Amino acid sequence: MENWLGLLRIHVQRGVNLAIRDSISSDPYVVVRMGKQKLKTRVVKRNVNPEWNDFLTLSVTDPNTPVKLFVYDKDTFSFDDKMGDAEFEIGPFFKAVKMGLQLQGLPDGTIISKVEANRQNCVAEESKILVSNDKVVQNMVLRLRNVECGEVELQLQWIDVPTSKALQNN
Repeated sequence: MENWLGLLRIHVQRGVNLAIRDSISSDPYVVVRMGKQKLKTRVVKRNVNPEWNDFLTLSVTDPNTPVKLFVYDKDTFSFDDKMGDAEFEIGPFFKAVKMGLQLQGLPDGTIISKVEANRQNCVAEESKILVSNDKVVQNMVLRLRNVECGEVELQLQWIDVPTSKALQNN
């Protein structure tokens, strides 16, 4: 725990226009990986526009480690089908979090930074890092790769750990 910078809470909100992997629909779930950590959402049955609304929390030891996201279709009698993947960097978000006390008192919705969508990342549209309820959050829409269609909507939030290095550096 002494190497933790803090915790990254990922709110996996929804999938949009996911690929059909069963006869007329899919039973999607999301797996999130960061380094050796692996977490997954619940399965939403028969839905290509699932509302997961699940919160997954990862411990962060290196803000340069990318977060990888995989979407699968749950199958009962065979291996689960791949429905695409994406990855994103938390560096810009972590940089905003480290501003800490400088952000206190800013009104909700104040934009701290933006991550532009480009060919090198999976961000589908401009991603804003902003203040919400005195916390730094980042809203993201990720375009899935290695699949014909689909996006996943997320929100990132930082949770300080009392003994974290991030606090000691502020």
